[in-house]
Amino acid sequence: MSWGTELWDQFDNLEKHTQWGIDVLEKYIKFVKERTEIELSYAKQLRNLSKKYQPKKNSKEEEEYRYTSTRAFLATLNEMNDYAGQHEVISENMTSLITAELTRYVQELKQERKSHFHDGRKAQQHIETCWKQLEASKRRFERDCKEADRAQQYFEKMDADINVTKADVEKARQQAQLRHQMAEDSKAEYSSTLQKFNSEQHEHYYTHIPNIFQKIQEMEERRIVRIGESMKTFADVDRQVIPIIGKCLDEITKAAESVDHKNDSQMVIEAFKSGFEPPGDVDFEDFTQPMKRTVSETSLSNSRGDGKSEPKFGSKSKGKLWPFIKKNKGAGPEDFSNLPPEQRRKKLQQKVDELNRDIQKEMDSRDALTKMKDVYIKNPQMGDAASVDHRLAELGQNIEKLRLEVQKFEGWLAEVEGRLPARTEQPRRQSGVYEAQNPSGVNSCAQDRESSPDGSYTEEQSQETEMKIPATDFDDEFDDEEPLPTIGTCKALYTFEGQNEGTISVAEGELLYVIEEDKGDGWTRIRRNEDEEGYVPTSYVEVYLDKNAKDS
Repeated sequence: MSWGTELWDQFDNLEKHTQWGIDVLEKYIKFVKERTEIELSYAKQLRNLSKKYQPKKNSKEEEEYRYTSTRAFLATLNEMNDYAGQHEVISENMTSLITAELTRYVQELKQERKSHFHDGRKAQQHIETCWKQLEASKRRFERDCKEADRAQQYFEKMDADINVTKADVEKARQQAQLRHQMAEDSKAEYSSTLQKFNSEQHEHYYTHIPNIFQKIQEMEERRIVRIGESMKTFADVDRQVIPIIGKCLDEITKAAESVDHKNDSQMVIEAFKSGFEPPGDVDFEDFTQPMKRTVSETSLSNSRGDGKSEPKFGSKSKGKLWPFIKKNKGAGPEDFSNLPPEQRRKKLQQKVDELNRDIQKEMDSRDALTKMKDVYIKNPQMGDAASVDHRLAELGQNIEKLRLEVQKFEGWLAEVEGRLPARTEQPRRQSGVYEAQNPSGVNSCAQDRESSPDGSYTEEQSQETEMKIPATDFDDEFDDEEPLPTIGTCKALYTFEGQNEGTISVAEGELLYVIEEDKGDGWTRIRRNEDEEGYVPTSYVEVYLDKNAKDS
């Protein structure tokens, strides 16, 4: 089965068919390209969807994600982000393995096809030229034969005419012989041209054209195989990501199975429990006898009216009408005595934890300055050691003030915990223990709401602002700030190991960006890239500020 023998006379049809094959290949490339665009668009929409429903940092919405059901939803959002990534992988692989490869192959195919059909046209032109030569030789032989016949007839006529001179007869005879010789020469030339043409035609139809058509057939078959392989790759690219997509779906299922309704119910109790006992029975007041109505020492009106006495537990309270008492809005006292016991305990614990973190930050700063002072003492050319003494004294005073604050709040916390009923867990006083034993944000709802025993809530705006607990020291310092613009560059003169919070390590000779000048404390804030920034001793770097930054 060969195109060269079976389709020897279908040159034009083969040219059309191979062009159609290239068109089909280009159409398939376009199809795959549009598929990759759809995959990218789908992945982008999935990522945007996941981002849209992610909890916002430092918001009430983030606090809601402490429940198992909302954590499962958050896990679903994260897995959808990974799911989107697999569709991006599909797009990338289809682009590199199919679109790019086939586009390059189509260019090669067009060049090869052009070359083969150029050879075919050249062979056709050659055989047509041979045919024209044969026709010309044939017409010349025919013309010479007719001329020879006319010359012979003229000679015979002159020879038969007695009135014609002998010289004229001889002339006619010579002319007849000449024409006859020319006819013989034309005949020989025509015979030779005919033999040559037959040889060329045989070689054309049995050698040249079959070879050219065979190459065209092989080219077309390679195209068909290539498009088949691309279709197989198209399926394989999808199949390769199926296990990963399956893992994403398994993780979503696992997250759904982790939802624990009992645990969520317990967390609601932990978040909103006031610690008060339900109000006792109201005494009957007999107005038929002169009696002085008394109010129980444990009544809410007393405890809230003077803001000093605390409700006492362990005995029935007779005058507590909690559901009917409205809470006063506005800034409450420093010891949170306006809150129910359980909520007050949580607020105090959060305040203690916050103060402990502030103390740690100040101590880290003091340690860093102390090290810098030691460097200045050992290397006076790098800076004046006395210049940091003032700052060290300030940090020492700050730490002492914060410790006094901690003692004050811990005293109130001990007072509250002493009055609360026995708890299943030990009171957690230190921020490190507190954070290690509790999921992030489990009790943080108490920062934003205060509750009454009947479950009603009122917003405490001032407390919400005051008592928010940052996730980490670094977040507390930078989360709410926009990235600072660069105001210049700097070169590290010495290697600095930034081991404390807020500092950054630099190597000698390293070039970095300056984002904040030295404010007089001996530290300059620099940035290496979008994710790495911090403080280094000003004497460790040589700063080159931009002109615009200096003018401003």
